Amino acid sequence: MTFTPPLRKERHFDQRVVDCYPDRPANLDAMLAEAVARHPDTIALIDGALRLTYADLNAEVGRVAGGLAARNVGAGDRVAVILGNGAPFVILCFAVARLGAIFVPMSIRDQMPGIRHALTQSESCVLVVEADLAGIVPPPDETPHLRARFAIGAAEGFDDYARLRGAAPHDAPSPADEEDVATILYTSGTTGVPKGAMLTGLGIIHSATSFVTVMGLGPRDSTIVTVPMNHVTGLVACIHTMVRAAGTMIAQRAFKAPQFLALAAQEGMTFSVMVPAMYNLCLHQADLSDYDLSRWRIGGYGGAPMPAATIERLAAALPGLGLMNVYGATELTSPATIMPADQTAARRLSVGLPAPGVEICVMDDSGREVPRGEAGELWIRGAMVVPGYWRNPEADAREFVAGFWKSGDIGSVDAEGFVHVFDRKKEMINRGGHKIYTAMVESVLTAWPGVVEAAVVPRPCPILGERVHAVVTIKPGMVAEDDLRRHCAGQLSDYQCPETYLLTEDPLPRNANGKIMKRSIA
Repeated sequence: MTFTPPLRKERHFDQRVVDCYPDRPANLDAMLAEAVARHPDTIALIDGALRLTYADLNAEVGRVAGGLAARNVGAGDRVAVILGNGAPFVILCFAVARLGAIFVPMSIRDQMPGIRHALTQSESCVLVVEADLAGIVPPPDETPHLRARFAIGAAEGFDDYARLRGAAPHDAPSPADEEDVATILYTSGTTGVPKGAMLTGLGIIHSATSFVTVMGLGPRDSTIVTVPMNHVTGLVACIHTMVRAAGTMIAQRAFKAPQFLALAAQEGMTFSVMVPAMYNLCLHQADLSDYDLSRWRIGGYGGAPMPAATIERLAAALPGLGLMNVYGATELTSPATIMPADQTAARRLSVGLPAPGVEICVMDDSGREVPRGEAGELWIRGAMVVPGYWRNPEADAREFVAGFWKSGDIGSVDAEGFVHVFDRKKEMINRGGHKIYTAMVESVLTAWPGVVEAAVVPRPCPILGERVHAVVTIKPGMVAEDDLRRHCAGQLSDYQCPETYLLTEDPLPRNANGKIMKRSIA
């Protein structure tokens, strides 16, 4: 692995003692300021025809921060966005940071119930949305804390986003402390109610620094941000990591393999972070020899194991590409582990070694560490672990202990320190890297009239890994599959919706304790 600067132990969040990089920016705004000072003329952001240097990006951030400040946004206020991958997302991310406010990005694939929950639970005071997504925003009387609504494009009831750029620029350094919450990311919950993970400046900068140092990134590197920017991977592994490296971010609205490869060749992309399904699609939907990908040297991936055939085909087509498995989660500000590229082929089923400053314990159900090599739940601690969930002490008490986050993943650490993940303690489906809690989907299904009970299970898929399948017990003649499809589409993100159904009047199989036996369900 690339040389990693020495770490030192520090006390944070009252009772946590964690290993930190001593030489680090004070907050996210200071991280951007460092990149601007060192490389003002380096291209920071490409979005279609738009190309911004770091000096240009900094100026845009100041303008939008000034517009937010003119609307009384200050330290600790929450600013929500519903934006796809593009320049406005990146600019707003750092404009909010400059004010010491809290960035609340939401999925463009969500529907009104999820948006309503995030806006009201976070008490966001400003919302910026793309005009064609305004329809999923709840009406004003359901979001009383929102003082201002802006749309990129024309949308009834929303101010023009361009007005945010009309105030005097705000160029003062951010007042944020590194332990302050910088971003709230809402993650699906087993109860069906998403939790707001509180990402701090300390955690984000630690993770970005780990990517930069372990992967050897710098100002000559560039990445196409094709995973959602509102996800921890797009936000931290791509946006913040590139700013920490003073490299180049290239926005791609949605992943299409031929367009991704053409853009990678055109811009000389060097670094990627995607799910294995995306690499697989590059191989299946295009001939890699048609593109000049000679600068592509690091292929980070996570969310699922990389198929052996995919590793072999990529090695043959792109011998200069080093594949590096990365294991993380929203609560870990990602990553917890990184696989050295020269070990990927031999250790395909491992997720790698702990990232710098990361402590991983394998624990049994009684909270005791198990012997090396044996399976248990992975508990993870480090400077990048979030301090908890936004205004959710019950979830904090359930999922955090002594600075460790209880991942819910069953795994082990082998004699050489490599981490393995075997199964999920929490019932989830992994659809192309999107983690779907089955309980959340089941709660939506059982809310439909005539549904007696429902079980959601994975169906294997050679491209995405798993797809969502629902087995639903119904009252005779009361439920049609099309009704359930429309109902789910209005309540869930598109990737959470079941793709196949089995409707039956028979009760679902249960064990002696009354628990549905999902392994018996086809």
